[in-house]
Amino acid sequence: MSVLTIVAAVNQALKTEMALDPAVIVFGEDVGQEGGVFRATVGLQETYGVERCFDTPLTEGGIVGAAVGMAVAGLKPVVEIQFAGFSYPAFDQLVNHAARLRNRTRGAMEVPLVVRMPYGGGIGAPEHHSESPEALFAHIPGLKVVIPSTPHDTKGLLIAAVRDPDPVIFMEPKRIYRSVKQEVPEDAYTVEIGRAKVVKAGRDLTLVSYGAQMKEAGEAVVRLGERGVSVELIDLRTIYPFDLETVVESVRRTGRILVVHEGPQSFGAAAEIVTSVLEEAFVYLEAPPTRLSGADTVFPLPKAEHHYLITTEQIVDAAAEVAAYRP
Repeated sequence: MSVLTIVAAVNQALKTEMALDPAVIVFGEDVGQEGGVFRATVGLQETYGVERCFDTPLTEGGIVGAAVGMAVAGLKPVVEIQFAGFSYPAFDQLVNHAARLRNRTRGAMEVPLVVRMPYGGGIGAPEHHSESPEALFAHIPGLKVVIPSTPHDTKGLLIAAVRDPDPVIFMEPKRIYRSVKQEVPEDAYTVEIGRAKVVKAGRDLTLVSYGAQMKEAGEAVVRLGERGVSVELIDLRTIYPFDLETVVESVRRTGRILVVHEGPQSFGAAAEIVTSVLEEAFVYLEAPPTRLSGADTVFPLPKAEHHYLITTEQIVDAAAEVAAYRP
């Protein structure tokens, strides 16, 4: 076992898969010589050479477009987009090609491609550096969207993503890149894509979240417990396909649900989860399904980002209100 941060777990996952499979290659802006803007790829070029870990020009569309061609040709590219807000120029390649090739060729072609991108706010970054666009990618048939919140899950999910025959958008919570440490096995292992994790069992309320927001969600669960509110905390881990079975099973026991995420509210992941719960567990509900999310606005510049980010206190207040609701 090694004690790793999330960013170190990313690095170890890539090193592990590159050692096991020569088809795995890593490229993107500054990922080679510099080891990436967050140093997630440090040592890869030194260990595996410039043919398997290399720098690219500043062209997100070109990076992903090249990766699609490489994936179809039999390689397993893992590309880095420096910040999630820089991914939009690559949207054409992801939506019109990566996500469609299996269908377009009636299964004759696979696209084993991973697009890594740090997402979310909280680090005092300028414009385009703090977006949470997971809902955009989750809306596209053919793309899988994964967001870990712990070092253990980061390594296991990234290895699973590299081995997946379909394109995976792997979004990394940069706000907690180095603030969370955990024991992680040194050998290769996978965490199933599409399977949520019940972090803590509870009886009064189901709290669903993912990524960086799990930090505040976990703190809120402790504070609510001190008030006598027993909360079942679920880490979604995969945004699409999301684990409806685990969420519904929990709601059928607790009768109440609160979904929390950093991204904007309208048409976000919480809307899909809440609607699915209404369809599958309506008769079990004892309170209106509730969502707590970022505002429907462009992420603010650093001096104002504290007005946007969801705090532990906000989660506690929202959860207490749901738990106390009586028709």
